[in-house]
Amino acid sequence: MAIVAGVDFGTLSTRVTLLDSERGRLGMALASYPLQRRRDDPDYATQSHEDQMGALVKAVKQVLADTGVAGEEIAAIALDTTGSSVIPVDATMQPLDDYYLWCDHRALKEAQQITAAAHVQQVEAIDWCGGVYSHEWGWAKLLHWLRHNPQERDRFASAFEHCDMVAATLAGITHPKQVKRSACAMGHKWMWNPKWDGYPSQQFLSSLDPLFDGIREKMSGDVLTSDHLAGHLSEAWAGKLGLRAGIPIPVGAFDAHWDAIGAGCREGDVVNVVGTSTCIIAMTRTTQLVPGVCGVVPGSVHPSFTGVEAGLSAVGDIFDAIAKRAGRDVKSLSQGLDAYAAGQTGLLRLPWDNGDRTVLVKSELGGVTLGWNLLHTAQDELFAAIEGTALHTRIILERMAEHGVPTERVINAGGIPQQNAVLNQVYANVFNKPVLVPQTPPTSIGSGIFALLAAGAFGSIEEAQQKMCPDTRTFTPEPVAAARYERLYHLFRSVYFGLGDSTADAVPLGHVLRELRNLAAQAREHA
Repeated sequence: MAIVAGVDFGTLSTRVTLLDSERGRLGMALASYPLQRRRDDPDYATQSHEDQMGALVKAVKQVLADTGVAGEEIAAIALDTTGSSVIPVDATMQPLDDYYLWCDHRALKEAQQITAAAHVQQVEAIDWCGGVYSHEWGWAKLLHWLRHNPQERDRFASAFEHCDMVAATLAGITHPKQVKRSACAMGHKWMWNPKWDGYPSQQFLSSLDPLFDGIREKMSGDVLTSDHLAGHLSEAWAGKLGLRAGIPIPVGAFDAHWDAIGAGCREGDVVNVVGTSTCIIAMTRTTQLVPGVCGVVPGSVHPSFTGVEAGLSAVGDIFDAIAKRAGRDVKSLSQGLDAYAAGQTGLLRLPWDNGDRTVLVKSELGGVTLGWNLLHTAQDELFAAIEGTALHTRIILERMAEHGVPTERVINAGGIPQQNAVLNQVYANVFNKPVLVPQTPPTSIGSGIFALLAAGAFGSIEEAQQKMCPDTRTFTPEPVAAARYERLYHLFRSVYFGLGDSTADAVPLGHVLRELRNLAAQAREHA
């Protein structure tokens, strides 16, 4: 028997869950930290390493107090974080700045430069991250920081993803080369892959800017999957947390990837981690390119499989924006949505409000709503937006299936599915597949599972999942709605590629508005 701590660092708070290998979840505590924004720069988003570590101390002590578990009983601690959240450090691992948080978008110019240069120089890595390097990812953020902080360049020794920085801090590591880096983080956000000897070549990196001369060496070190250890808890941090020194800390990962493990993901599953945006996570035994998908990385979700990551750039953010424009909140605007029928609104909503992450990979796209009339309401648009996110997700699932990643089960994880039965039913109808929803949040359960493995309590991830993952509620497709969504999907697909891809073959769109009206009329007739 073992008790462990699973930690999840989110955008605004850290969550610590205690798991008992026999009894399951014992308790959870949250502690928040500020997100730094600037009114004069909407792309700016940073957080303090010190604030986050302070929140971790607070949450660990709180969950120990709430559960009555003694700190000496905790056998391991594991953590996942947002990403790409990047921090530059000096030669002693001291931060030179705050984290460039995942939602910091200042590095757009750098990302566009990396994308263009990678295609010109035929760098294979660009194809494996969807063909476009994102301004949310590591190399772009690091280059932006170096360009805008000349006073710190002489002290700069390396940069780390949040999950690796926290693990190194807890382990008392004081030299950058000794830090174990996450294969999940480096593979999905830093163009790392054993296929091409890790990072892109120094020649390519230096061609971006002389500031990157020697950067490959500075970023070197072991890149490992999470069945390896990042280190052991130091005496200093054991004292701060109230835990036992020397307990193992496995190599960390990104939150969505371990949320998938915590939700019970297995081969053949797709987990939609639905929140402000959606991360779509799958794992497969084969490793092959999926065009337009932002990451295919060996070992990134489960050490024995290749992890596949895709997603939608905005989901909950769209729902919030619709509600705010109506002077409401999402909860109140959602009341009555359960009475809506498939296609009833006559609206077709493309959820490009924050661009397209997958499969077009075009950040410059904007949201589109077709079919408006003078009587449509904000609630109609909200329902159409739910349908639109489901239809876009189906585009992604079909692209993955075309390239060797079929979907046998769909699991809707993340915060929104826990609160929104309408969304889950719409997704089941659009996919024409059952959708499973964990009955309790899986956040930080994945971390706990990797901590239990590090503590030796289970012999495999699957064995730990069987014991630790929450039960699920199943939403099954409704035949009439599924048939109507099949028609709506073909309209959505035509508009999606016709408007979003400038290189696509011409497609006729003159029938779309008429067909939307016909679908709405049929929905009203059968109401």
